[in-house]
Amino acid sequence: MGIGLYPAIVMEGDLSPDAFGSDVDAVCQQIHDACKGFGTDEDRLLKAMGGMTPEMRCKVPYRYKKLFGDSKTLKEVMKSECGNRDFGKCLQFLAVPPHVAECDMIHMACKGAGTNEKLLSTIIVGRSNAEMELLKKTYFDLHTEDLGRVLDRELGGHFEQLIVNCLQASEEVFDPEYHTEDKAKEDAKALYEMGQGKWGTNEKGLFKVLCAMPPEHMATVNRIYAEEYGYTLPKVMQKEFGGDTKWAAVLLLNMKLKPIEAVAGLIHDASAGFGTNELLFTATLIRYQSLLKAVMLAFVEEYGKPLDEVIKAETGGDYEKILLQILTTADEL
Repeated sequence: MGIGLYPAIVMEGDLSPDAFGSDVDAVCQQIHDACKGFGTDEDRLLKAMGGMTPEMRCKVPYRYKKLFGDSKTLKEVMKSECGNRDFGKCLQFLAVPPHVAECDMIHMACKGAGTNEKLLSTIIVGRSNAEMELLKKTYFDLHTEDLGRVLDRELGGHFEQLIVNCLQASEEVFDPEYHTEDKAKEDAKALYEMGQGKWGTNEKGLFKVLCAMPPEHMATVNRIYAEEYGYTLPKVMQKEFGGDTKWAAVLLLNMKLKPIEAVAGLIHDASAGFGTNELLFTATLIRYQSLLKAVMLAFVEEYGKPLDEVIKAETGGDYEKILLQILTTADEL
């Protein structure tokens, strides 16, 4: 199945604020102490917020509200104390459970003039069926609007077709008796006939097949396709599409074929070239925190530089400190 990012506590819906334990209460107290009185103790605050694991981020917002009885949520406190720029946005994403943070990111990606297609792609593409269903439900609960309709309004063309297919949560469960070598050969041929071997690409059919493939089966199809037709599937997507569609289609395949390297590539894309895409940079480090220990190793191997050095070179101030704290926490998971 597609890679999972949400802690078990989210998938099980087991959030009981009165039974979270002393560790959660201690983090809540640290946050409260950093924010009370005149002025904010940013160093103390970022250590508490950046020191939370994904599971802790599910618990602290609920417990904080119960302990301190404030009319504001933890997210609202972060916005009030630290504003809405890069550091403040990072804290706001950390101040809600991971599935809620992703809904906030989607809402932000669709807000204002123009859509942040790259950020949308990273959230929608390559997800497990269960997480995609929870994401859609959570978005509706928060914004009383169907996520599919929102994206239909924001997107268009082949990119929209790909995203809509991903939203269907249609990935098959891997079955070695069904997903055989012969089945992989049939699928490789079908993909060729919808793309390289056809005058004009059958985008709808191509996306449907790719979204439905479980990772184990896709690895076999990718090998056979390269042997038979001379290209890997990611290379085919690069040849068949352009712009955001190409970027998202390659990401879809890489998140199934080599997810750790794919995440390292996302971080590199967000920080490469002229200027850093801070929103994508922040979102990627927070969303994939549970994988970051492996991602950091892959990043050094692929790009020749430690991720913490990239953060120090591309960011500064409290924003730099909170991102480094997220890395430190991930390294301890």
